[in-house]
Amino acid sequence: MAAPTSVVVLDRGNNTTCTINLHGATVVSWRVNNQEQLFVSKQAVFDGKKAIRGGIPFVFPQFHWRCAPPHAFVQVMRWNLEKGPERLPSGDVEAIFTISDSQITREIWNYAFRLTYRLILREKELHFIIGVYNPSTELTFSFNLLLHTYFKVPDVRRCQITGLHGCTFIDKTRDGAIYQEGRESVTIGEWTDRIYQNTPQEHIITNVVSGRKMRIQKYNFPDTVVWNPWSDHSKDYTDFGDDEFPNMICVESGHVSSPVILLPGTAFEASQILQVM
Repeated sequence: MAAPTSVVVLDRGNNTTCTINLHGATVVSWRVNNQEQLFVSKQAVFDGKKAIRGGIPFVFPQFHWRCAPPHAFVQVMRWNLEKGPERLPSGDVEAIFTISDSQITREIWNYAFRLTYRLILREKELHFIIGVYNPSTELTFSFNLLLHTYFKVPDVRRCQITGLHGCTFIDKTRDGAIYQEGRESVTIGEWTDRIYQNTPQEHIITNVVSGRKMRIQKYNFPDTVVWNPWSDHSKDYTDFGDDEFPNMICVESGHVSSPVILLPGTAFEASQILQVM
């Protein structure tokens, strides 16, 4: 397991907490009234070398299927705790994490950058505010951005996802073919690996922890990735249990089907709110 010094805990009281591992600035736990909302595999590796399997990994600057570094190298780097945890006048708790380019990142992706990642823990909500800054005076760069959120569920087959009806999606399970979603609510009953494009700003997932609902609200994230490896591909991951797929669903806010183009000296912002209903 990761050393305690690698972990930052936001504690709002009333058994509502959020734990962030500085390795990748990965949210590894979000408990509301002592109920865990996120799935982390029992086989997840906390060795500071590979991405953590579960929670909410942060994907930047490139998204590829299955999000394998080095293209998404910030998942496997140690972030800085810039501020906090700090209690706000509202009683909510915030922390700000940052990471910038280094000699290591320049060997993979030769651009200057700075990311800020602000998390705010409310009573039944977790807020994510992301800033991407291009400090160069002359170089433009393009990037993808994704919050690879693993929700914990009693049985993924009973979940429904709203807000995808009519959206086109890229289906990795069918060689990247493009389809249009005809269902009012999306259900999962097989290996699923899709990028839904131009999705609405809100999704609701039913039958998450204790039969409740989870609301996802997003800004400047035009794509929604839905993923579950099912029994077909659970064995492909050494850090994922063969029988764990029924207890997780990935519904991920992202900007991945087309890149963000960031001019010198400019910034891009995106945000997400998760709310237990």
